[in-house]
Amino acid sequence: MEKMLAHRMQLWRTTNTAVALQSITGRWAAQNSSVGRRDLHQQRFIRGSPLPLAVSGKWLNPHQLRFASGGAAAAAAGVNTAPGGEFMQAVSTTKLVDLPDIPAAPTPPVLGTNGIDVMEAVNAAGEPTFASIGLGGWSPIGIVQNCMEFLHCTWDLPWWGAIAIGTLVVRTIIFPLVIVAQRNSAKMNNNMPQMQMLQLKMTEARQSGNAIESARYAQEMMLFMKEKGVNPLKNMVVPLAQAPLFISFFMGLRQMANTPVDSMRDGGLFWFTDLTLADPYYLLPMITSATLYLTIEIGTDSARLSAANMNTMKYVLRALPIVIFPFTMNFPAAILTYWACSNFISLGQVALLRIPSVRDYFKIEKMQTHKPSALPPKKGFVGGMKESWDNMKITKEIEERQRLDEIRFAKAGKGPLVKTFKYDPTKITKTATAEPHMRLKEPPNEQR
Repeated sequence: MEKMLAHRMQLWRTTNTAVALQSITGRWAAQNSSVGRRDLHQQRFIRGSPLPLAVSGKWLNPHQLRFASGGAAAAAAGVNTAPGGEFMQAVSTTKLVDLPDIPAAPTPPVLGTNGIDVMEAVNAAGEPTFASIGLGGWSPIGIVQNCMEFLHCTWDLPWWGAIAIGTLVVRTIIFPLVIVAQRNSAKMNNNMPQMQMLQLKMTEARQSGNAIESARYAQEMMLFMKEKGVNPLKNMVVPLAQAPLFISFFMGLRQMANTPVDSMRDGGLFWFTDLTLADPYYLLPMITSATLYLTIEIGTDSARLSAANMNTMKYVLRALPIVIFPFTMNFPAAILTYWACSNFISLGQVALLRIPSVRDYFKIEKMQTHKPSALPPKKGFVGGMKESWDNMKITKEIEERQRLDEIRFAKAGKGPLVKTFKYDPTKITKTATAEPHMRLKEPPNEQR
């Protein structure tokens, strides 16, 4: 009886061990079936006779029973490992399959491989280069951006300092053009009375329809300007040179602010520390408009261009700072920094050229003040606009008259002759003869 109980206890322990091993093996297979990186083949063999008890076949399958180790572990579990035993003898044999080697970690790219160079993505200041963020190049805008990057990285300047120094360098380069314009302005001012008299005569001849007199006065005007070395187009040299530079700086700085360049967020000065945003206090737009107005006023006064034909232009230029103020309010601070610096440099140049010794050094004539009686009477803004309108109407009427005359002349040469006589002189008509009895007798000669 005791032997039978011992056998049943041994069988019960073996059954529990098999069930536990089966559940552990099932969970491990479920976790590793999706990975598919290794395959563990297990073979279980049962020695001896089959179990005397009729138990469920789900654990009697010889391929579902496995022990982690050999006979020692089986003996510890209470299983009879002696050959030919009466009960189930479980022998664990495990076959390990060689797994593929774990791939080595990828090596970092070598500098210069496939055109990739890490050093090219970082500049001397430790910031991303403009080329790596889509800025720079060989266009006018890209050249301006490259110059700004050079000043900021090479000289370790803040962005506001790089913009100011770049503006100063560019304005210094075009300073000789300013001198040429000032020389021409001084000559035009000193010869203004003679030029205005010739222009007035030419206008009167044009209004009267006398094309010959108008052409003659125009020729005299050209000869006089050539003799005195005056050319009105020279006054446009500075604006024409500044226009492409201003557009290049404007577009380049706007792209830098919109990208944005991270270091420009704290590259400002005083209250405008972030150059990528608009000035929250609107002080930069106000300074820009004020300095632009002063530049227009002082620059115009220095040239003494106060003739009647310049009044309209002066009024337009004076209204320009007020008109552009609503637009400059939303400009990034980087653009307004450049614009304000350019205006301050212009004021400094005009003030410098007012010094007599400087004017003598650059051979700029002294500005003469003419008496009002020596100049034609000035007209106000309304009077000048009215006169311009009248001149346009007269010029249009004269051109229309000339066109009609040409049409009539061509029609008269190609069309039929117009009858301008009472009878046709080409036809011979018989002269009427009086009858003899109707003839008048000549009076007899009186004898004295």
